[in-house]
Amino acid sequence: MRVLDAHLHLWDPEALTYTWLEGPMAYRFADLELEHARLERAETEKCVFVQAGTVDDDFLDEVLWVAGLAPALGVVGIVAGIRLDRGTDTVAHLEGLAAEPLVVGVRHNLQGEPDGLAVSAAFVTGAREVAARGLTFDACVRAAQLPDVARLAGAIPELRLVLDHLGKPAVGTAAAPLAPTPEWARDLTELARHPNTFCKLSGLPGEAGGDWDAAQLIPFLDVAADAFGIERLMWGSDWPVSVIGPAEDDDPHAPEDGSPTYQPTARTRWADTVIAWADARGHDLDAIFWTTAEQFYRTDARPQAPTVEPPRHGIRGWFRGSRG
Repeated sequence: MRVLDAHLHLWDPEALTYTWLEGPMAYRFADLELEHARLERAETEKCVFVQAGTVDDDFLDEVLWVAGLAPALGVVGIVAGIRLDRGTDTVAHLEGLAAEPLVVGVRHNLQGEPDGLAVSAAFVTGAREVAARGLTFDACVRAAQLPDVARLAGAIPELRLVLDHLGKPAVGTAAAPLAPTPEWARDLTELARHPNTFCKLSGLPGEAGGDWDAAQLIPFLDVAADAFGIERLMWGSDWPVSVIGPAEDDDPHAPEDGSPTYQPTARTRWADTVIAWADARGHDLDAIFWTTAEQFYRTDARPQAPTVEPPRHGIRGWFRGSRG
């Protein structure tokens, strides 16, 4: 099958500045690391890079850094970091992005912002500038912020907006799973009433702290499918954020203290979970794993990186060994 990963991160603390990386995530995740996390079932694999939380001053440098890696990694689109509430500075930033052909959209990460920012006059003005340039907007919010995203979509109906990580609902853990709440399902459905809104099937393993199983997360996929329809859903790995958690079974490098660690097979396990769910429901796999993301981000109209054929070597033990 072919896979266009709609939500993948890359970072290098030696090249750019990040203030949030800690523990197992405070390392370089780029070309070599991704090659060891390729999906075994993917005959063709490409990806959309989503900004990784650099400091504001590094937003444009991050785009240039990723663009340099793009041909080798199959990156066919870049969702750049931006602040949309900065007036003329926002416009200047968007004009700078116009010179970068791989930029397909932007993300002002809202999950840590005060409630109401997404519907403030300054933010809506910036979002209108995004829509006017034909760029997309990635909305990364907590579940309680979903009504603000719906109001933003209503205020700018021409804005192509995609919800990251299903709005980050509380999912619990494999041992203590939580069911979808009526409030989250209601707010997701309200957002989906706006026809230019889409949703990424991504991030739920991360919301479980890496301690998850398929039975726990499938009810959330069902709610998203009911709300958006399969034609507005796209798969994303949220690598490497969603591959940190308890050591996987038979990991010979598991930390003795039981602390979170890199899970070598977690990206593949999440893809396999969504594939099995889609197969069981009779959903269109190619739409979820390729065409919807391609059409939403319009990557077919952008410069194309070479097709990446995934390696077939093992990956257990690589992560720590590569840190040397």
